[in-house]
Amino acid sequence: MMARLSPRIAIVQFQPKLGQVQANMAKARELCRGIPPQSVDLICLPEMAFSGYSFDSAAAIEPYLEPRHTGPTSQFCAELARSHKCYVAAGYPERLEPSEASPDSAVGANCAALYGPEGDPVGVYRKTNLFRTDTTWAMAGTGFTTFALPPPLGNVTLGICMDLNAMPPYEWSIAEGPYELADYCIESKTQVLVLLNAWLDSGEVPEDEYDMRTIDFWAKRLRPLWQLSQEGSSDSDPDSSQKEETFVVVCNRGGVEMETKFAGSSAIFRMTHGRGKDGILRAALGREDEDVLIWDSGAVKRQDDE
Repeated sequence: MMARLSPRIAIVQFQPKLGQVQANMAKARELCRGIPPQSVDLICLPEMAFSGYSFDSAAAIEPYLEPRHTGPTSQFCAELARSHKCYVAAGYPERLEPSEASPDSAVGANCAALYGPEGDPVGVYRKTNLFRTDTTWAMAGTGFTTFALPPPLGNVTLGICMDLNAMPPYEWSIAEGPYELADYCIESKTQVLVLLNAWLDSGEVPEDEYDMRTIDFWAKRLRPLWQLSQEGSSDSDPDSSQKEETFVVVCNRGGVEMETKFAGSSAIFRMTHGRGKDGILRAALGREDEDVLIWDSGAVKRQDDE
């Protein structure tokens, strides 16, 4: 069996400023200029990439809610996708339509937009598992979503931050889970899982460049995608091309908003079902980096390295 061609993916990590949409877009454009056109298959930007994240009420976020397909994030994604001839995914706060009036006073939804190489909208995903900050203004989505894209991307599942966590009542164990998102990826034959995050810093070993506790937690929450075929024993099959494999792309933001510190540490994992956790982390950015991390056929490049 031939190994599947590896997707080429760019992660854009930066530190958005709350409510400074145009300045945040300008920063993202500056970073993306270092990505040569047609050099990647997918560019990812974080959760609520241009509005910022830490809105504490419906009234606070209302001026930044965007209509689907025509808001500033959608326009940015369409422009970037056309210029680079690739897919682009970015998070944004979406304004609810009047027909979606919510009994819990939600005014919007925490969304991820996906655009194709011609600048056309492919789809929108709404965050299903809301963080406490989201609950002040957002309506939850109705479940995970997978998009069937051309090779080498294949089946791409979009998730947003807390979608990785166990659903209420938020109780889980390493041995038993539940692992809702990972199980969904297996069921849907996901080849690329993209998580657009505004994940908080763990606060552990703050002097370290990377938030390794957070990176390790992301991996543990996806345990079914890499766990050993038989608990406690390694898989003896040396040919990983015969096994299901999932590329996991975690695009997180950094910086501080309203005294909330974000972890940065965006990461790329290559998870082979049944092969164990060793070696699944392939690349990561630091806590404070504002940079582009590119995975290209097994090679890893950072814009700062050029």
